Amino acid sequence: MFAVHLMAFYFSKLKEDQIKKVDRFLYHMRLSDDTLLDIMRRFRAEMEKGLAKDTNPTAAVKMLPTFVRAIPDGSENGEFLSLDLGGSKFRVLKVQVAEEGKRHVQMESQFYPMPNEIIRGNGTELFEYVADCLADFMKTKDLKHKKLPLGLTFSFPCRQTKLEEGVLLSWTKKFKARGVQDTDVVSRLTKAMRRHKDMDVDILALVNDTVGTMMTCAYDDPYCEVGVIIGTGTNACYMEDMSNIDLVEGDEGRMCINTEWGAFGDDGALEDIRTEFDRELDLGSLNPGKQMFEKMISGLYLGELVRLILLKMAKAGLLFGGEKSSALHTKGKIETRHVAAMEKYKEGLANTREILVDLGLEPSEADCIAVQHVCTIVSFRSANLCAAALAAILTRLRENKKVERLRTTVGVDGTLYKIHPQYPKRLHKVVRKLVPSCDVRFLLSESGSTKGAAMVTAVASRVQAQRKQIDKVLALFRLTREQLVDVQAKMRAELEYGLKKKSHGLATVRMLPTYVCGLPDGTEKGKFLALDLGGTNFRVLLVKIRSGRRSVRMYNKIFAIPLEIMQGTGEELFDHIVQCIADFLDYMGLKGASLPLGFTFSFPCRQTSIDKGTLIGWTKGFKATDCEGEDVVDMLREAIKRRNEFDLDIVAVVNDTVGTMMTCGYEDPNCEIGLIAGTGSNMCYMEDMRNIEMVEGDEGKMCINTEWGGFGDNGCIDDIRTRYDTEVDEGSLNPGKQRYEKMTSGMYLGEIVRQILIDLTKQGLLFRGQISERLRTRGIFETKFLSQIESDRLALLQVRTILQQLGLDSTCEDSIVVKEVCGAVSRRAAQLCGAGLAAIVEKRREDQGLEHLRITVGVDGTLYKLHPHFSRILQETVKELAPRCDVTFMLSEDGSGKGAALITAVAKRLQQAQKEN
Repeated sequence: MFAVHLMAFYFSKLKEDQIKKVDRFLYHMRLSDDTLLDIMRRFRAEMEKGLAKDTNPTAAVKMLPTFVRAIPDGSENGEFLSLDLGGSKFRVLKVQVAEEGKRHVQMESQFYPMPNEIIRGNGTELFEYVADCLADFMKTKDLKHKKLPLGLTFSFPCRQTKLEEGVLLSWTKKFKARGVQDTDVVSRLTKAMRRHKDMDVDILALVNDTVGTMMTCAYDDPYCEVGVIIGTGTNACYMEDMSNIDLVEGDEGRMCINTEWGAFGDDGALEDIRTEFDRELDLGSLNPGKQMFEKMISGLYLGELVRLILLKMAKAGLLFGGEKSSALHTKGKIETRHVAAMEKYKEGLANTREILVDLGLEPSEADCIAVQHVCTIVSFRSANLCAAALAAILTRLRENKKVERLRTTVGVDGTLYKIHPQYPKRLHKVVRKLVPSCDVRFLLSESGSTKGAAMVTAVASRVQAQRKQIDKVLALFRLTREQLVDVQAKMRAELEYGLKKKSHGLATVRMLPTYVCGLPDGTEKGKFLALDLGGTNFRVLLVKIRSGRRSVRMYNKIFAIPLEIMQGTGEELFDHIVQCIADFLDYMGLKGASLPLGFTFSFPCRQTSIDKGTLIGWTKGFKATDCEGEDVVDMLREAIKRRNEFDLDIVAVVNDTVGTMMTCGYEDPNCEIGLIAGTGSNMCYMEDMRNIEMVEGDEGKMCINTEWGGFGDNGCIDDIRTRYDTEVDEGSLNPGKQRYEKMTSGMYLGEIVRQILIDLTKQGLLFRGQISERLRTRGIFETKFLSQIESDRLALLQVRTILQQLGLDSTCEDSIVVKEVCGAVSRRAAQLCGAGLAAIVEKRREDQGLEHLRITVGVDGTLYKLHPHFSRILQETVKELAPRCDVTFMLSEDGSGKGAALITAVAKRLQQAQKEN
């Protein structure tokens, strides 16, 4: 028993001594945690350099865009062909991807030899040979009659500008076919395939084996967005935000970047951690000074590093009693498979002895322990370096997503990772230590390079088919110039129709006279009260106008209108309004003052003079009884009388659109049009009295409130209405009414978007075909979301956050589609608005017999003010449809308050002038 213990003690002491000896000798190969964090930082900097346009040409890590923009979502199905060209044999596969609710892939493949005369011969012959083999495969598998998409795995460095193209930068791995470098390999292969008239194959994708690995794993795990190869060579790819890729146009979505990380350090960035053995290995390689990182990591070089170390240790008398064999002097005699065998847990030492004996050496027990430890240090350094670069990629992904913790999967392939007994465990452990804020799953890829190419092709073909369906829907909202000209002409006809006495009663564009007959001229002065009633809040304002200097000062107070008053009796409503006026006068110290008053009443009224307005019908939730068909000014006067506290001179009842025009007209005498593009949509303008048949007199002008929201209620624009507009109209409070407003105003745009999203989801084109309960809810998609989603400054991540608030779990691709839908709907709204406005400015130009008209439009409304593109598109449309009108757009400031006071002031001035006459 004692002897056994003694023996065990002797062995562990021997092992300890050998390990210490090797550790001292290879001190520089041991990397501390701080060093690894520093390497991680350096790789981050290299990635940024490779992604930026200015620094990319000099970057060691090239960060090549692959034009793979989406990962599998599980809905891919169909038959695909795949070719894998990159080694001494090449492989053709037929891949059957089945959906059937579960992800399932079936593969049939065949290997074809790659003769030396083809590899080193003429480029055309190489591609013709590949096409012949493909034709043979298709004939064998009875596929000649089918039209099939093909993915090509081409494991040589290529520059891509689209998925189905790749310009060969240089041959590697013994390939030397002439005349191929700097040409597009996809078009070369397509040309060769054309010789086979009975073969109908479309090359949809050219991919690199690393990308193939990521895509294969992503099919099984949707969280997979990184691919790593640790085999004969090493490389990594990952999904990067488009907004960070300077080399490719566009900011939407993501794209897979092939880092080509093997070249990290080619610019000297890793000099401080390279050892004498790395330098010696590099000098003896086929490409000195190149692929520095790869030479410290990949399977092609680990065995050679071990050989160089053993040789030096033997020369120093630290191994094999100073003896060296000729095999130990021979390059390539120790391979990575030997390193893996020597590091096996139980049989490692026995394997080490066997391998060393095969090299013509006579190792002692101590030598075997030392050699095994050399292998451990070399392979451990490889795993550490790989982990540091991978940790940099994971950190970048986490920061791109702006999350505290990242959940992600890394797809891995490569012989070193697969056959080395300790490598995966070491790599995983170090990655998790370097990025504790990332929950990483490592997934081993199966036949990544070939199945991956088929997956990329399957995704490309799914995206292509989905794109067609989505474009079909969006096309309904794209208005041609002819259609816009037609809308302009129809609006012009409806305006004329509404002005005529005979047709006015039937007109959909109401063309209501406002009895506002003049614009401010700068001589207005005095104190005025303004009331603003148009929603659940009611405002009372005191407006002081000073003449000459065009200066306006305003004081206001907001009062709530309780629901029971909105829906009570008319008398209660107007008593409440007078109570609010009394409180305001008290508050301002004006009790007993008799002031002229302007009343902004934003409900449809028929006016017979500036201070008479008969309510046509309530909107916006008001239902007060005994008001419709009554004169609202009379009702206000009666209520003031009932209170018997003060007297007010009610001069004008006005609409907010007219107020907008007046506010801007005060600043700019050229302003003769008012436009509201907000929750609702309306427009007013100064019309020549001679054209207004419903009002006596031909002299001067009067402002007409068009109430253009009703344009199209007679069916005249049905040709451009979509099924989504019909859905929105039928579900509204006033079906069949205000059709133009329902296509152009903020109250409805979000609802149109919601209807489109439901339809696309039903077709399986969005949100994985799942309609959330919230998406089924009418009115959930507010127009403010359109403005936010379409903002150029908003990254897709923020779009996803907005959609999550709506209970929609969207992918990156979903977010792009939602953004496009919002853009199509709001663009159409702005164009239709522009076409309507163009009809009016052209009418004004022709009425005045001018070659060229200069006019200003006063504008108000949240859609115009807050939407990132609405105002620009509206202005562009007017310019295109009314080229002989020079239209200036001016933002109004408080049209309903200040505007009402200005209308009152102008009316008082005109009354005064009349008296004097």
